[in-house]
Amino acid sequence: MILDHLTLHVRDLARSARFYAEALAPLGVVIGYQDEHTAGLGLPGEPQLWLAQADAPQAVHLAFRAKDRAGVRAFHEAALAAGGQDNGGPGLRPHYHPNYYGAFVHDPDGHNLEAVTHLPEAD
Repeated sequence: MILDHLTLHVRDLARSARFYAEALAPLGVVIGYQDEHTAGLGLPGEPQLWLAQADAPQAVHLAFRAKDRAGVRAFHEAALAAGGQDNGGPGLRPHYHPNYYGAFVHDPDGHNLEAVTHLPEAD
């Protein structure tokens, strides 16, 4: 991993923090820090995804690595349950490579989120 952290600007910090915590819980992500202006999410003790209150956020694409295909499916289900909008259900994307298995959702601010694994289906 070459990134230390990433910040997304969001319109409603409380709503977005709740969405990300619920959508990314299947991937082991938790809120490690939160105040009235920012929230830091990541693995316990390692916030790497920061959310910051902003008036006019611009959409970005974020891909989160899942351990396996079940994790991709769990992310998609959790993100939809948390209020995300479907942008491509779990499945193979062989135009990237034969084992590229991903799922996509839009978060409350229109950011395109993906969970992906590059591993073949477990036996």
